Amino acid sequence: MARFRMYPTAVQEQQMLLHCAHARYVWNLAVEQHSHWQKGRRSAPGFAEQCKQLTEARAASEWLRAGNVDVQQQALKDFAYAKQARFTPGFGEPTWRKKHKHEGFRVIGTDRVPACRDDGTPLLNGKGKQVMSRSVVVRKLNKNWAQVTVPGCGWVRFRLSRRQPPDAKTFRVTCHNGQWHVAFAVIPEPIEAPGNGETVGIDRGVTITAHLSDGRVLNCPQLTAKERARVRKHQRRAARAAKNSPAKQAEYAKVAQLRAREANRRKDWAEKTSTMLASEFDVIRFEKLNIRNMTRTARGTVAEPGRNVRVKAGLNRSILAQGWGMLRSRAEHKAPGRVEDVPAPYTSLRCSDCGWIEKNSRKSQAEFVCVSCGFTCNADLNASINVAAGHAGGTTTTPGRSRVREPQLALR
Repeated sequence: MARFRMYPTAVQEQQMLLHCAHARYVWNLAVEQHSHWQKGRRSAPGFAEQCKQLTEARAASEWLRAGNVDVQQQALKDFAYAKQARFTPGFGEPTWRKKHKHEGFRVIGTDRVPACRDDGTPLLNGKGKQVMSRSVVVRKLNKNWAQVTVPGCGWVRFRLSRRQPPDAKTFRVTCHNGQWHVAFAVIPEPIEAPGNGETVGIDRGVTITAHLSDGRVLNCPQLTAKERARVRKHQRRAARAAKNSPAKQAEYAKVAQLRAREANRRKDWAEKTSTMLASEFDVIRFEKLNIRNMTRTARGTVAEPGRNVRVKAGLNRSILAQGWGMLRSRAEHKAPGRVEDVPAPYTSLRCSDCGWIEKNSRKSQAEFVCVSCGFTCNADLNASINVAAGHAGGTTTTPGRSRVREPQLALR
């Protein structure tokens, strides 16, 4: 999707918040309907039947009737899509949406344009007439600003961070931490391979976010020292404020704004880095890391509490702040079929020069000295070279040596 920052007026913001409330209310009604379904009963109502029920609900409720019917119907369509995708990996049953957390709605385009096939020929129906499709009305003001039509709000401005506004059929408006964004439903074209035959290996870490096999070091931007100090200051003030007081909520809101700024920087870095990788290399190789298991909590249970819980929680935050998964997924989206995963075991212990695997070669986090050939380099660079070569496993490839490391004498 093409996502842009919106800048609505105060009146437009109130109307869009009302659209969010209507979409959230309709969604929760659909969730409640399907939650009563049990085996043996008739099937829950589908999208068409729910639209008929929405018409009856709008006639009975003045508050719901004051909203836009297209926004409410699109919320039902979103629920239908979510219901169909509940068996897809990474998804599940649609759940309740909450105020201040799920603020958003979808809008379908109001302009009508002739529909065409992939080859450019006009799309005709069974009677031979031209099929008309919807299109979002977007007006470009200058090189930095554009505006889009939102129901009940008129023209709403957004920051044009690309040269041309996208051509889409629908768009979604969201609000998070007081910031409004518009996302147009457009699938971007993948980036073509440069054709130079180069392969890059990427070693991901906490100290260095991404170390490339060509020697480049990439770090994900985070909050500055002053911003982290501001976070701690607002957290202390929130802890001292009265429970459920406006002062506590205001302090937590300031912390959320700083956290949102950090998340925006992380997303921007992942987008720019993935674009660079897709445009400069034919093959992109990552370590195959199970980030979900790596960031699993060590809290344990009441009967069997975990150990070093605070240390593990800090490590989890450090890993998630690097955006490992986001970089991997965005690279796959922009370079489909050119991203590969290399098994992670022994990539940091294998010598990229002679292939000998020995845990004592890893002297520290940043130092690698091979005990076999004496090769010395940065440990992350050595691991990225192994990832680029696709090496993994616990055996060596050095000519004239056994592929299984001989036992070592125990020192007494």
